[in-house]
Amino acid sequence: MALTHDSENLPSVAALFAEMGIALPPVTGETLVTTSPVDGAQLARLSQHSTADGQAAIARAETAFRAWRAVPAPRRGQLVRIYGDLLRAHKEPLARIISLECGKILTEARGEVQEVIDICEFATGLSRQLHGLVIATERPGHKLLESWHPMGVFGQITAFNFPAAVWAWGTMVALVCGNAAIWKPSEKTPLTALACTLLFEKAAAEFGDAPDHLVQTLIGGAELGVLLAEDVRVPVLSATGSTRMGRDVAVRVAGRFGRAILELGGNNAAIVTPSADLDLATRGIVFSAAGTAGQRCTTLRRLIVHESLRETLVARLKAAFASLTIGSPLDEASHVGPLIDGQAYDAMQAALASARAEGGKVSGGERVEVPGAGHYVRPALVEMPAQTDIVREETFAPILYVLSYRDFDEAIALQNGVPQGLSSAIFTRDVREAELFQSATGSDCGIANVNIGTSGAEIGGAFGGEKATGGGRAAGSDTWKNYMRRATNTINYSNELPLAQGVKFDIG
Repeated sequence: MALTHDSENLPSVAALFAEMGIALPPVTGETLVTTSPVDGAQLARLSQHSTADGQAAIARAETAFRAWRAVPAPRRGQLVRIYGDLLRAHKEPLARIISLECGKILTEARGEVQEVIDICEFATGLSRQLHGLVIATERPGHKLLESWHPMGVFGQITAFNFPAAVWAWGTMVALVCGNAAIWKPSEKTPLTALACTLLFEKAAAEFGDAPDHLVQTLIGGAELGVLLAEDVRVPVLSATGSTRMGRDVAVRVAGRFGRAILELGGNNAAIVTPSADLDLATRGIVFSAAGTAGQRCTTLRRLIVHESLRETLVARLKAAFASLTIGSPLDEASHVGPLIDGQAYDAMQAALASARAEGGKVSGGERVEVPGAGHYVRPALVEMPAQTDIVREETFAPILYVLSYRDFDEAIALQNGVPQGLSSAIFTRDVREAELFQSATGSDCGIANVNIGTSGAEIGGAFGGEKATGGGRAAGSDTWKNYMRRATNTINYSNELPLAQGVKFDIG
């Protein structure tokens, strides 16, 4: 895969790959051109895989799985540990590739690589904790057990905004569970995927006895995602992206009785109550709303503020947004990098126009001139009279809608009054409010935080949400069960054959 570069302002992708000790094969067949959101420069021209290539990859993964499932789980964990060590050694060049390719500022890109390292540590420990249950049985001389076994080929479709971490959430856990893995990354961020995969191949070589093609990457368009969703040889498929995409994937996977893990849209809200620490709230709100240029599924998009605080908090946020440094993500001083492309910019401007038409007062949101052809914008603060249609939609850009409430029940109703159910937060010093927010009558999201923002989840907890967010869970906790099949086992070690529930069936 030939790497090209036409910008003197950006580091060479070829040099970053070489720094990690990995090399790319030459281009053959159909190609995919990837450009940087930093300045619009072409980064690389890569070979694309066809659906026939994808089918062959699935067949290879099946072969790898049959060998890998027989390897003891703690031994499988050692491969993941080796991979984590390689990532530690090459954290900086991989972070720079992420910044170049998806526009994430360097501190966030480094944090993303650290997240991959963290999930490797988690999965390594998990490899000794894939335990079942011994269950009390009603029958004398019997034992009742639950055990867990690998599923087979794990397929994964990921979005551009977290081009390494989301893959690792699934694949590292799937590997220690005994599965093989195939990754279809976003067409906007294939270089990060290739770097991660090639580094994994180095780890596998050091490990020594991993089967060939244990982890594979397919570069190309939506047809490869359709292939993974429809192929019965892929029993588990994880898909991260829009709700529209998730609906399509869910139907295809369900049609063949596969298992889908969906991480879809988020329209996340934070409630700010009269007792809130406004200094703390301001810091949490600004990062949650502006981090990654508003291009996180957990980005804060709705701010529900008690009417007594609205004027004060809005003034603070306007000043904070105005103070943010908008610029190249490779500049250590930048707070906010570019949107991924012109389509994202157009969607943001269309949403702001709709907000104005629905009575919103917009501050910010204008384009910021940065050398090159990137799409840089100042985060927008939009004071809305109500939770209108545009507020109920997710726009993948730094837009924060501000709403008011009078009583706490109204705030919860606003929080829950959108189709999505990913992340939520409350800023309060009132224990009653905090507990109600996290209770069954509070937030209906998969993530409910107190006195922190909606984004920046740790890998130890399960990540995901409800409603139009898809219901899937990834990363820590007991999400490893998504990647395994459960077997219930009854063992009779007596000379009798009693039936459950007192059933009598005597013969002879």
